[in-house]
Amino acid sequence: MTKDILLDLYTDYLISSCGLATATSMSAVLDNQVSHDSVTRLLSSGYISSRRLWSEVRPMCEEIEQDDAVLIIDDSVEAKPYTDCNDLIQWHFDHTEGRSVKGVNFISAIYHSWEMSLPVGVSFIKKDTVYKDKTGKEKRKSGTSKHEYFRELINHSHQRLSLRYVLSDSWFACADNMKFVVETCGRDFIMAIKENRKVAVSKEDKALGKYISIKEAVSEGCVRPVYVEQLDFPILIAKQVFKNGDGVAGTLYLASSDLNLSYEQITTIYQKRWKVEEYHKSIKSNTSFPQSPTKRVMTQQSHFIASILAYVKLERLKIKKSKNHFALKSLMVINATKAAWITLQHLDGKRAA
Repeated sequence: MTKDILLDLYTDYLISSCGLATATSMSAVLDNQVSHDSVTRLLSSGYISSRRLWSEVRPMCEEIEQDDAVLIIDDSVEAKPYTDCNDLIQWHFDHTEGRSVKGVNFISAIYHSWEMSLPVGVSFIKKDTVYKDKTGKEKRKSGTSKHEYFRELINHSHQRLSLRYVLSDSWFACADNMKFVVETCGRDFIMAIKENRKVAVSKEDKALGKYISIKEAVSEGCVRPVYVEQLDFPILIAKQVFKNGDGVAGTLYLASSDLNLSYEQITTIYQKRWKVEEYHKSIKSNTSFPQSPTKRVMTQQSHFIASILAYVKLERLKIKKSKNHFALKSLMVINATKAAWITLQHLDGKRAA
């Protein structure tokens, strides 16, 4: 059996599974027609990689490609509290939790066009450098920063795909990343920025070093061109006030290199960034991303990428069946529960309903 076929079976299994995703379980589901050793060898081989992910999604991207598509970059932490630490499974700060979490930290690039959101690249934060802090305590850090991964993912994508905007949250909204998107890649960005950023409201003020906070520079529902100290080009900023699901008001400041956008355009385009949150939620809930008990870095990373490939299958089915990922998973779970019910009736000597 080729690796292509085995990977196809494995991603189907990840979508279908509702518990721990193990090689032994997959073999049993397939009536032992595929040995658990062959699955383990696949995960250990290095065949399931970011390069493999790109080769899988490239034809789909070409079908939906358009000039005003967006590339969304974001990172996420998936907790793995019961897995031993290694270069991949480490303590990472999770901004959604506001604390450090033991698990895997990964950065994804999502190409969004028409109604599809396709992961075109993924990088894993590996804390492979050991050092001692000021107290002499041994710690680990990554030899490559998140910002470097951010730029690598954009560089990979902009050379291969038509796109207009790069979208990200405030974590990646540093001047070096903004310069890279505009000056190196020739694209525009829309990024959330923190309210403590300082801006100059004119070129003259920038030359004089006269800066004010963006809270003072722009009003709710408005946009304004401003200058920041580290950039040679002006950016557009906007202030959006919104209410979350609990009715609590929040404020979001956005920055864009496209000075021609209106307030409605900048907020509407940035809303597409939510697609990456849907992607994170789906791989964690629907394609067994956190469900592998693998212990080695290679097998763990292979499983995580296979889970992302399984997401791509669900994204294709979403269009074909006009059902979202959770509706598709729910349909499978209901049918699996029905089959388990019938099996139970037979085991208990009852007539199946």
